[in-house]
Amino acid sequence: MNKWSYAKEKLLSEGYTCVLCSGSTVYTSALRGVKPLVQWLKNGTDVKGFYAADKVVGKATAFLYVLLGVQAVYAHVISRPALAVLKENGIEVQYGTLVENIINRKGDGICPFEEAVIKISDAHEAYPAILRKMKEMNIEL
Repeated sequence: MNKWSYAKEKLLSEGYTCVLCSGSTVYTSALRGVKPLVQWLKNGTDVKGFYAADKVVGKATAFLYVLLGVQAVYAHVISRPALAVLKENGIEVQYGTLVENIINRKGDGICPFEEAVIKISDAHEAYPAILRKMKEMNIEL
């Protein structure tokens, strides 16, 4: 089984929201949103060159994958802005469904994290905006 297949299979069959793998090293999370990626960044988890599979990838998530240094991302659902960020940063991408924007959990507007970074074009500028939005929404690590 290749790296794409392994990460994607774990994502879709085992109920995870996010899977990162390289060889025998695998990190998984069932947490929603940007939280698992921010935790891995804050903890200094080394996933450079890993393959990632994620349920939903918006622009904020794409910036976090850039900062984590992953080699490739499979997204079950991906937004056009996220796809552009990944491609512009040389990250291989496969996806199931391409959408204009990620919608919030209520279904009545754009995801607050996608909205927080919509006008940002650099991952290092996006990261503080993501952390501010987490604080504003009382999302603790």
